[in-house]
Amino acid sequence: MDLKELEEFYLKRQSCREFSDMVVPDEVIAEVCRVALLAPSAMNAQPWQLVAVTGERRADILKNIQRLGMNKFASKASALVVVASDKSGGMMKVGEIFKENEFVCNDLGILTAHLILAAEAAGLGSCIIGWRDEEKLRESLGFKKNVTIPAIVALGYTAEGYPVREKKRKPFSDAFTLLK
Repeated sequence: MDLKELEEFYLKRQSCREFSDMVVPDEVIAEVCRVALLAPSAMNAQPWQLVAVTGERRADILKNIQRLGMNKFASKASALVVVASDKSGGMMKVGEIFKENEFVCNDLGILTAHLILAAEAAGLGSCIIGWRDEEKLRESLGFKKNVTIPAIVALGYTAEGYPVREKKRKPFSDAFTLLK
């Protein structure tokens, strides 16, 4: 893939808020997650876990991301992929002490980007969901208190006729500087 093909791929990918009724096979969801988990992380700590929730178990997740009328579109997603991290990992703590920096947030952001791009490559729509009741989600999933859930990604086949929206970005010159 050259840079022009990558740009076209990025221009096509968008947050999907209208999923079809067609169910995504578990094998496809697992493969998207497997490819996403190839994402790099600081010191190769891989401080993450992906939990794909499908079928009836989605109701447990939906009630904790749809409060106040938010994220109603997620009800039609075939899967809700929970991006989780246990911040108590030893390698992460050592790295943060020596580098005086917390890498986990960067690592999880990179993983989430890899997840939505892998979904796009597999012909799926996706949408990152930030609005959530993290405490209730932890309880529902049986996670310990030290586990964080920075994002949930809704996955599914995009509804037929859902338009690809034009990307509106600030001018390149406002967002990029080259210093020498």
